[in-house]
Amino acid sequence: MKHFILNILVIFPATVLAQFDGIVGSEGCKAIHYSDSRFIEWATACEISRGYLDIARPTLGFASFGSEAAATGSPAGTSTTDAVSLGDGGTAIMTFETPIANGEGADFAVFENSFDDYFLELAFVEASSDGEHYFRFPAVSNTQTETQTGGFGTLDATLINNLAGKYRIGWGTPFDLEDLPNDINLDKNNITHVKIIDVVGTVDPQYATRDSNGNIVNDPYPTAFASCGFDLTGLGVIHNRNNTTALQTPAQMTASVYPNPCAGILHIKAENCKAAIYNALGQKMQQWQQNDNIKSIDMSMYPNGVYFVELKNNNSQKMIKITVNHSNPDSR
Repeated sequence: MKHFILNILVIFPATVLAQFDGIVGSEGCKAIHYSDSRFIEWATACEISRGYLDIARPTLGFASFGSEAAATGSPAGTSTTDAVSLGDGGTAIMTFETPIANGEGADFAVFENSFDDYFLELAFVEASSDGEHYFRFPAVSNTQTETQTGGFGTLDATLINNLAGKYRIGWGTPFDLEDLPNDINLDKNNITHVKIIDVVGTVDPQYATRDSNGNIVNDPYPTAFASCGFDLTGLGVIHNRNNTTALQTPAQMTASVYPNPCAGILHIKAENCKAAIYNALGQKMQQWQQNDNIKSIDMSMYPNGVYFVELKNNNSQKMIKITVNHSNPDSR
Protein backbone atom coordinates (compact mmCIF):
# COMPACT_ATOMS: atom_id res chain seq x y z
CA MET A 1 0.00 0.00 0.00
CA LYS A 2 2.79 2.47 0.85
CA HIS A 3 4.51 1.73 -2.42
CA PHE A 4 1.26 2.40 -4.35
CA ILE A 5 0.69 5.74 -2.60
CA LEU A 6 4.27 6.82 -3.23
CA ASN A 7 3.83 6.31 -6.97
CA ILE A 8 0.74 8.51 -6.97
CA LEU A 9 2.56 11.28 -5.14
CA VAL A 10 5.37 11.24 -7.68
CA ILE A 11 3.18 11.20 -10.77
CA PHE A 12 0.25 13.37 -9.75
CA PRO A 13 2.01 16.78 -9.49
CA ALA A 14 3.46 16.44 -12.99
CA THR A 15 0.00 15.68 -14.34
CA VAL A 16 -1.48 18.74 -12.66
CA LEU A 17 1.29 21.08 -13.80
CA ALA A 18 1.30 19.91 -17.44
CA GLN A 19 -1.55 22.28 -18.24
CA PHE A 20 -0.40 24.25 -21.30
CA ASP A 21 -0.02 23.39 -24.98
CA GLY A 22 2.94 21.30 -26.04
CA ILE A 23 5.47 20.99 -28.85
CA VAL A 24 4.88 21.73 -32.52
CA GLY A 25 2.60 19.09 -34.02
CA SER A 26 0.98 18.09 -30.74
CA GLU A 27 -2.74 18.49 -30.19
CA GLY A 28 -3.72 22.05 -29.31
CA CYS A 29 -0.28 23.53 -30.01
CA LYS A 30 -0.53 27.32 -30.38
CA ALA A 31 2.75 27.85 -32.26
CA ILE A 32 2.50 29.91 -35.47
CA HIS A 33 4.77 29.20 -38.44
CA TYR A 34 6.67 32.17 -39.85
CA SER A 35 5.03 31.64 -43.27
CA ASP A 36 1.50 31.85 -41.83
CA SER A 37 -0.72 34.20 -43.84
CA ARG A 38 -1.91 35.88 -40.63
CA PHE A 39 1.34 37.85 -40.42
CA ILE A 40 0.83 41.24 -42.03
CA GLU A 41 3.99 42.98 -40.89
CA TRP A 42 7.35 42.34 -39.21
CA ALA A 43 9.33 44.46 -36.76
CA THR A 44 11.25 47.11 -38.65
CA ALA A 45 13.78 48.09 -35.96
CA CYS A 46 15.50 46.43 -33.01
CA GLU A 47 17.56 47.96 -30.21
CA ILE A 48 19.66 45.48 -28.23
CA SER A 49 21.14 45.79 -24.75
CA ARG A 50 23.40 42.75 -24.33
CA GLY A 51 23.48 40.65 -21.19
CA TYR A 52 26.41 38.80 -19.63
CA LEU A 53 27.81 35.50 -20.86
CA ASP A 54 27.24 34.35 -17.29
CA ILE A 55 25.51 36.70 -14.87
CA ALA A 56 27.35 35.10 -11.96
CA ARG A 57 30.73 35.72 -13.64
CA PRO A 58 30.49 39.22 -15.13
CA THR A 59 34.22 39.38 -15.85
CA LEU A 60 33.61 36.98 -18.76
CA GLY A 61 31.96 39.82 -20.67
CA PHE A 62 28.80 40.02 -22.74
CA ALA A 63 27.02 38.02 -25.42
CA SER A 64 28.13 39.08 -28.88
CA PHE A 65 26.58 36.79 -31.50
CA GLY A 66 24.52 38.31 -34.31
CA SER A 67 23.35 41.83 -35.09
CA GLU A 68 20.19 43.80 -34.50
CA ALA A 69 19.32 43.53 -38.19
CA ALA A 70 18.88 39.76 -37.78
CA ALA A 71 15.78 40.40 -35.64
CA THR A 72 14.01 42.61 -38.18
CA GLY A 73 11.90 41.36 -41.04
CA SER A 74 10.75 37.79 -41.44
CA PRO A 75 12.92 34.99 -39.97
CA ALA A 76 15.21 33.32 -42.49
CA GLY A 77 13.45 29.98 -42.58
CA THR A 78 15.23 27.42 -40.43
CA SER A 79 18.61 29.16 -40.30
CA THR A 80 19.91 29.02 -36.72
CA THR A 81 22.60 31.60 -37.47
CA ASP A 82 20.30 34.43 -38.58
CA ALA A 83 19.65 35.59 -35.01
CA VAL A 84 20.88 38.00 -32.37
CA SER A 85 21.75 36.67 -28.90
CA LEU A 86 20.68 38.63 -25.84
CA GLY A 87 22.85 37.03 -23.15
CA ASP A 88 21.84 36.63 -19.49
CA GLY A 89 19.14 39.22 -18.81
CA GLY A 90 19.74 41.06 -22.08
CA THR A 91 16.91 42.94 -23.77
CA ALA A 92 15.63 43.77 -27.23
CA ILE A 93 13.19 46.59 -27.94
CA MET A 94 11.23 46.06 -31.14
CA THR A 95 9.37 48.75 -33.07
CA PHE A 96 7.10 48.68 -36.12
CA GLU A 97 5.91 50.75 -39.05
CA THR A 98 2.32 50.57 -37.74
CA PRO A 99 1.37 50.15 -34.05
CA ILE A 100 0.04 46.75 -32.98
CA ALA A 101 -3.63 46.61 -31.98
CA ASN A 102 -5.72 44.29 -29.83
CA GLY A 103 -7.69 42.06 -32.17
CA GLU A 104 -9.32 38.66 -31.81
CA GLY A 105 -6.85 36.12 -30.41
CA ALA A 106 -3.08 36.43 -30.80
CA ASP A 107 -1.84 39.86 -31.91
CA PHE A 108 1.85 39.11 -32.55
CA ALA A 109 4.39 36.30 -32.22
CA VAL A 110 8.05 36.17 -31.17
CA PHE A 111 10.55 33.82 -32.84
CA GLU A 112 13.66 32.09 -31.43
CA ASN A 113 16.16 29.74 -33.06
CA SER A 114 15.94 26.56 -30.96
CA PHE A 115 17.15 23.60 -33.04
CA ASP A 116 14.60 21.21 -31.53
CA ASP A 117 11.44 21.02 -29.40
CA TYR A 118 13.19 20.63 -26.06
CA PHE A 119 16.28 22.84 -25.88
CA LEU A 120 14.36 26.00 -25.11
CA GLU A 121 15.87 29.38 -24.20
CA LEU A 122 13.13 31.60 -22.84
CA ALA A 123 12.33 35.30 -22.57
CA PHE A 124 9.75 37.54 -20.93
CA VAL A 125 7.72 39.81 -23.21
CA GLU A 126 6.44 43.30 -22.40
CA ALA A 127 4.43 45.83 -24.41
CA SER A 128 4.26 49.63 -24.36
CA SER A 129 2.17 52.28 -26.08
CA ASP A 130 4.55 55.15 -25.28
CA GLY A 131 8.04 53.61 -25.11
CA GLU A 132 8.22 54.50 -21.42
CA HIS A 133 5.70 52.39 -19.51
CA TYR A 134 6.04 48.64 -20.17
CA PHE A 135 3.63 45.90 -19.10
CA ARG A 136 4.67 42.25 -18.87
CA PHE A 137 2.59 39.38 -20.20
CA PRO A 138 1.72 37.03 -17.31
CA ALA A 139 4.39 34.38 -17.80
CA VAL A 140 4.22 30.98 -16.11
CA SER A 141 6.99 28.42 -15.61
CA ASN A 142 6.06 25.25 -13.75
CA THR A 143 9.41 23.59 -14.44
CA GLN A 144 10.90 22.11 -11.26
CA THR A 145 13.52 24.27 -9.52
CA GLU A 146 15.23 21.69 -7.31
CA THR A 147 17.74 20.77 -10.02
CA GLN A 148 19.38 23.22 -12.39
CA THR A 149 18.65 22.68 -16.10
CA GLY A 150 22.16 22.37 -17.54
CA GLY A 151 23.63 24.42 -20.37
CA PHE A 152 22.33 21.93 -22.91
CA GLY A 153 19.43 20.66 -20.83
CA THR A 154 15.83 20.26 -21.98
CA LEU A 155 12.44 21.64 -20.98
CA ASP A 156 8.84 20.42 -21.20
CA ALA A 157 6.77 22.93 -23.19
CA THR A 158 3.55 21.91 -21.42
CA LEU A 159 4.91 23.52 -18.24
CA ILE A 160 5.47 26.90 -19.91
CA ASN A 161 3.09 29.69 -20.91
CA ASN A 162 3.51 33.27 -22.19
CA LEU A 163 7.28 32.93 -22.42
CA ALA A 164 8.90 33.55 -25.80
CA GLY A 165 11.09 30.71 -27.06
CA LYS A 166 8.62 27.96 -26.23
CA TYR A 167 8.81 26.41 -29.71
CA ARG A 168 11.50 25.31 -32.15
CA ILE A 169 12.95 27.44 -34.92
CA GLY A 170 10.50 28.69 -37.51
CA TRP A 171 7.58 28.64 -35.06
CA GLY A 172 6.59 31.73 -33.12
CA THR A 173 5.20 32.06 -29.62
CA PRO A 174 1.91 34.01 -29.85
CA PHE A 175 0.91 36.84 -27.49
CA ASP A 176 -2.57 38.27 -26.98
CA LEU A 177 -2.77 41.88 -25.79
CA GLU A 178 -5.98 41.02 -23.99
CA ASP A 179 -3.78 39.23 -21.40
CA LEU A 180 -2.23 42.52 -20.29
CA PRO A 181 -3.73 44.53 -17.40
CA ASN A 182 -5.93 47.53 -18.05
CA ASP A 183 -3.96 50.61 -17.08
CA ILE A 184 -4.14 54.34 -17.77
CA ASN A 185 -0.58 54.17 -19.13
CA LEU A 186 -1.34 51.43 -21.67
CA ASP A 187 -3.32 51.74 -24.90
CA LYS A 188 -3.73 48.18 -26.16
CA ASN A 189 -4.80 49.49 -29.57
CA ASN A 190 -1.61 51.47 -30.06
CA ILE A 191 1.37 49.28 -29.09
CA THR A 192 4.48 51.02 -30.36
CA HIS A 193 7.19 49.01 -28.56
CA VAL A 194 7.65 45.38 -27.54
CA LYS A 195 10.46 44.52 -25.13
CA ILE A 196 11.94 41.02 -24.99
CA ILE A 197 13.95 40.19 -21.86
CA ASP A 198 16.11 37.09 -21.61
CA VAL A 199 15.26 34.77 -18.74
CA VAL A 200 18.30 34.22 -16.55
CA GLY A 201 17.78 30.49 -16.20
CA THR A 202 19.70 29.89 -12.99
CA VAL A 203 17.86 28.54 -9.94
CA ASP A 204 20.27 30.43 -7.67
CA PRO A 205 17.97 32.94 -5.93
CA GLN A 206 20.68 35.59 -6.05
CA TYR A 207 20.47 35.80 -9.85
CA ALA A 208 17.24 33.99 -10.74
CA THR A 209 14.31 35.56 -12.58
CA ARG A 210 10.73 34.76 -11.61
CA ASP A 211 7.43 34.29 -13.39
CA SER A 212 4.16 36.09 -12.63
CA ASN A 213 3.48 33.63 -9.80
CA GLY A 214 6.83 34.25 -8.15
CA ASN A 215 8.31 30.94 -9.33
CA ILE A 216 11.95 30.81 -10.41
CA VAL A 217 12.20 30.20 -14.17
CA ASN A 218 14.59 27.31 -14.77
CA ASP A 219 16.03 27.12 -18.31
CA PRO A 220 19.43 26.10 -19.78
CA TYR A 221 22.22 27.61 -17.64
CA PRO A 222 25.07 28.38 -17.78
CA THR A 223 25.66 28.96 -21.48
CA ALA A 224 28.81 31.05 -21.33
CA PHE A 225 29.50 31.47 -25.02
CA ALA A 226 28.96 34.27 -27.55
CA SER A 227 25.49 33.07 -28.56
CA CYS A 228 24.17 32.65 -25.03
CA GLY A 229 20.70 33.53 -23.83
CA PHE A 230 17.58 34.09 -25.92
CA ASP A 231 18.35 34.13 -29.66
CA LEU A 232 15.87 36.47 -31.34
CA THR A 233 15.04 35.90 -35.01
CA GLY A 234 11.96 38.08 -35.53
CA LEU A 235 8.62 39.43 -34.37
CA GLY A 236 5.57 39.03 -36.60
CA VAL A 237 2.50 41.26 -36.33
CA ILE A 238 -0.97 39.77 -36.76
CA HIS A 239 -3.15 42.73 -35.78
CA ASN A 240 -2.31 46.39 -36.21
CA ARG A 241 -4.25 49.62 -36.54
CA ASN A 242 -4.67 49.07 -40.27
CA ASN A 243 -6.23 45.62 -40.29
CA THR A 244 -8.17 45.51 -37.02
CA THR A 245 -11.32 47.02 -38.47
CA ALA A 246 -13.45 46.25 -35.44
CA LEU A 247 -11.53 48.87 -33.51
CA GLN A 248 -11.98 52.59 -33.59
CA THR A 249 -9.40 55.08 -32.49
CA PRO A 250 -10.13 56.91 -29.24
CA ALA A 251 -10.80 60.10 -31.20
CA GLN A 252 -13.81 58.45 -32.83
CA MET A 253 -15.62 58.13 -29.51
CA THR A 254 -17.89 61.12 -28.91
CA ALA A 255 -17.54 62.07 -25.26
CA SER A 256 -17.03 65.16 -23.13
CA VAL A 257 -16.22 65.77 -19.46
CA TYR A 258 -16.91 69.12 -17.77
CA PRO A 259 -16.16 71.34 -15.94
CA ASN A 260 -12.42 70.84 -15.96
CA PRO A 261 -10.95 71.80 -13.49
CA CYS A 262 -13.68 70.52 -11.21
CA ALA A 263 -14.42 70.81 -7.49
CA GLY A 264 -18.09 69.84 -7.31
CA ILE A 265 -20.27 68.05 -9.85
CA LEU A 266 -18.46 66.51 -12.82
CA HIS A 267 -20.61 65.87 -15.89
CA ILE A 268 -19.68 63.04 -18.24
CA LYS A 269 -21.42 63.04 -21.60
CA ALA A 270 -21.18 59.72 -23.46
CA GLU A 271 -23.47 56.90 -24.56
CA ASN A 272 -23.37 53.21 -23.63
CA CYS A 273 -19.93 53.24 -22.06
CA LYS A 274 -18.29 51.67 -19.09
CA ALA A 275 -16.69 54.48 -17.12
CA ALA A 276 -14.16 54.66 -14.30
CA ILE A 277 -12.16 57.30 -12.47
CA TYR A 278 -8.50 56.70 -11.59
CA ASN A 279 -6.14 58.75 -9.47
CA ALA A 280 -2.65 59.75 -10.62
CA LEU A 281 -1.24 56.48 -9.25
CA GLY A 282 -3.52 54.45 -11.50
CA GLN A 283 -5.77 53.32 -8.64
CA LYS A 284 -9.44 52.95 -9.55
CA MET A 285 -11.59 55.27 -7.42
CA GLN A 286 -15.02 54.32 -8.74
CA GLN A 287 -16.68 52.81 -11.80
CA TRP A 288 -20.14 52.48 -13.34
CA GLN A 289 -22.04 51.58 -16.49
CA GLN A 290 -22.74 54.77 -18.48
CA ASN A 291 -26.18 53.98 -19.85
CA ASP A 292 -27.47 57.53 -19.74
CA ASN A 293 -26.28 60.23 -22.11
CA ILE A 294 -25.07 62.42 -19.24
CA LYS A 295 -23.81 61.20 -15.89
CA SER A 296 -23.17 63.54 -12.96
CA ILE A 297 -20.46 62.61 -10.46
CA ASP A 298 -19.87 64.36 -7.14
CA MET A 299 -16.15 65.16 -6.95
CA SER A 300 -16.38 67.32 -3.83
CA MET A 301 -14.87 64.61 -1.60
CA TYR A 302 -11.85 64.08 -3.85
CA PRO A 303 -8.64 65.85 -2.78
CA ASN A 304 -6.95 68.33 -5.12
CA GLY A 305 -4.95 66.63 -7.84
CA VAL A 306 -4.95 65.01 -11.26
CA TYR A 307 -7.44 62.24 -12.13
CA PHE A 308 -8.32 60.28 -15.24
CA VAL A 309 -11.77 59.41 -16.56
CA GLU A 310 -11.69 56.19 -18.60
CA LEU A 311 -14.53 55.58 -21.07
CA LYS A 312 -14.81 52.23 -22.87
CA ASN A 313 -17.29 50.58 -25.19
CA ASN A 314 -17.07 47.54 -27.47
CA ASN A 315 -15.12 49.43 -30.11
CA SER A 316 -12.94 52.02 -28.44
CA GLN A 317 -11.41 53.49 -25.34
CA LYS A 318 -10.79 57.07 -24.30
CA MET A 319 -8.84 58.45 -21.34
CA ILE A 320 -9.60 62.05 -20.29
CA LYS A 321 -7.37 63.90 -17.83
CA ILE A 322 -9.16 66.10 -15.28
CA THR A 323 -8.02 68.27 -12.39
CA VAL A 324 -9.76 68.65 -9.05
CA ASN A 325 -9.12 72.11 -7.61
CA HIS A 326 -11.22 73.18 -4.64
CA SER A 327 -9.62 76.62 -4.46
CA ASN A 328 -10.94 77.63 -7.91
CA PRO A 329 -14.54 78.96 -7.67
CA ASP A 330 -15.06 78.47 -11.42
CA SER A 331 -14.65 74.73 -11.03
CA ARG A 332 -17.78 74.29 -8.88
